[in-house]
Amino acid sequence: MRYHQVGIVQLLLILLSTTAANAQIGGQRSFEFLNLPTNAATTALGGVNVSLTESDPLLLLQNPALSDSIETNQLAFSYLGYYAGIKQSSVSYVSNIKGQKVNFGVNYVDYGDFQGFDNTGAATGSFQAREYAMNIGSSHQLGPFTLGANVKFAHSLIESFSASALLFDLGGVFRPRGDHWTVSLLAKNLGFLLSDYPGALSSELPFDLQLGTSFKPQFMPLRFSLTASNLLRDEITFANRQLNPNDQDPGVGDEIFSRINIGTEVLLGKGFRLMVGYNHRIRRELRLQQTSGGAGFSFGMFLRIKMFELTYARSTFHAAGGVNHITIATNLKRFQKTKL
Repeated sequence: MRYHQVGIVQLLLILLSTTAANAQIGGQRSFEFLNLPTNAATTALGGVNVSLTESDPLLLLQNPALSDSIETNQLAFSYLGYYAGIKQSSVSYVSNIKGQKVNFGVNYVDYGDFQGFDNTGAATGSFQAREYAMNIGSSHQLGPFTLGANVKFAHSLIESFSASALLFDLGGVFRPRGDHWTVSLLAKNLGFLLSDYPGALSSELPFDLQLGTSFKPQFMPLRFSLTASNLLRDEITFANRQLNPNDQDPGVGDEIFSRINIGTEVLLGKGFRLMVGYNHRIRRELRLQQTSGGAGFSFGMFLRIKMFELTYARSTFHAAGGVNHITIATNLKRFQKTKL
């Protein structure tokens, strides 16, 4: 029988439970990687956003109803490097099939290689831990409303133990003032298990109900985003006395603000913008006794260079430092025009 080195397993649980955009409580649900931000813009704006209007098809992995602002043949790739060598890669493409926009995507998380041991402490060799989700989705527009749905197959592998699930995202977007004001509602990760880890009673899927809005004042080069998550959960915060022995039990204010993600963009033309975000849940749970070290804050920038759109984000989870997220997007039609 194999077991993991305790320090590594604890780190994995912390990362899975707190670096997720809505920072679910660790150890309660499987497939939490589905709540990680799939593109750099979302990371820069705090980690959770379901109402952003941009040309990045990776947004559709978060809310399929945002497709009306994304052109067909748009392709995007994203890379996020976490602590301890954990890596996340995402890719998304929007196609036109018989007049209908269809998005395809893959989200892949690599936790690296681990050393296994038997009950006597003897090494049994290395093993791997991986998780991925394959996504297909589409949407339909009805005046100022857009309705969208994703179908996802998710698979998790830890050594020889695996689990899989079929999940669905159902999203709606309302644009009362075009792209200047967007209101979105998303039911995320509905579904059921196809197979469970051996010995598991019944893994719980990471269902979440999210409500968000993005608003740009008419004569200001700013866009504000507010996103509420965990709307159907009674309690999502807890005292983390391992990191902070003096941490107090959360009050009503912490419970409310830990569900709200705040993001602001400075729009400096069509090809350049700056972004900053704040996630109170991450700051609340990962602060140390003496310092918070910028935990919960994030920032980034977007730059369009000819045929490519580049987005960079940095998010801070702990006083020890932050992580970097990079997204590259382009429209394949532009290459066809260049050849002609």
